[in-house]
Amino acid sequence: MEQSFVAWAKMRARRLPQEKVSIGDDAAVLAATDSDLVVTTDSQCDGVHFRLGETDPRAIGRKLVNVNLSDLAAMAADPRCVFLSMCLPNQVQTNPAMATDALASEIYEGVCEALAKFDVGLAGGDTNCWDGPLSLTLTAIGQTVDNVTWLRNNAQPDDAIVVTGPLGGSILGKHLDFTPRIDLARAIRSSIPVNAAMDISDGLSVDLLRLTDASHCGAILELDKVPISDAAVQASESSNKQPIEHALGDGEDFELLLTVPPDSVQQLQQLVGEDSAIVVGSITSRTGLWAREGGKIRQLTSSGYIHGR
Repeated sequence: MEQSFVAWAKMRARRLPQEKVSIGDDAAVLAATDSDLVVTTDSQCDGVHFRLGETDPRAIGRKLVNVNLSDLAAMAADPRCVFLSMCLPNQVQTNPAMATDALASEIYEGVCEALAKFDVGLAGGDTNCWDGPLSLTLTAIGQTVDNVTWLRNNAQPDDAIVVTGPLGGSILGKHLDFTPRIDLARAIRSSIPVNAAMDISDGLSVDLLRLTDASHCGAILELDKVPISDAAVQASESSNKQPIEHALGDGEDFELLLTVPPDSVQQLQQLVGEDSAIVVGSITSRTGLWAREGGKIRQLTSSGYIHGR
């Protein structure tokens, strides 16, 4: 199966942008540039990030690409190419009628669809079969532009904390169907000073705590300003949780989390729109994660999605 699939995959990938040397040799060759390369990798596993028997394989392929491009967006990098590795089940237990090569082809098509949307190439990878569940890994290569790289470790006291969209309830569909904020990052990086950034993959509260830990500072969240998705409200109807709890901790939102100087907020909102630059709090020199609610400030316990069984 592997040889015939790789031959087909090589032909399919030719419709995407090409590197100096792409699929077909032992390794890819990327032409040298004057900018830094930014590299990220992410794995997606059946039973953890999706349930194969309940999920369109093409959607799985698209998600695999988009979670990696979201990481590049959080670094203000332009995506350039990716490397895809698939560990396929010898038998598709959840759908015995689907052959392994058909599963591989559908995932691959989803990958290519997501790459084509951002004009990104597929430069190589690997394919294997085993008796375990479907496991996928994608490595994405990006490039810096104008020497701008956003990191987590430079948030400054009094910075405004900004998120780029509503949060929570991703399990109801967004985790499989979202757009990485590449275009927003491109718009912001050349115009607005961003002191610290990351994407919200595990939940606003836990990811913000990671950012503040890296920056040796703290954060105060204005809970009444956190944008709550309709899906978070829907999820709360059966979860015994408040919608704000879903917004803070569900994870897999894949919105950007930025800290910017307070005098840049108006310019940022004029540039991308208030719905794509929502101020949810501020950075403080006092370490820890805090919440302002009803005029009172209390310590906030972080919560987030656990990527495990």
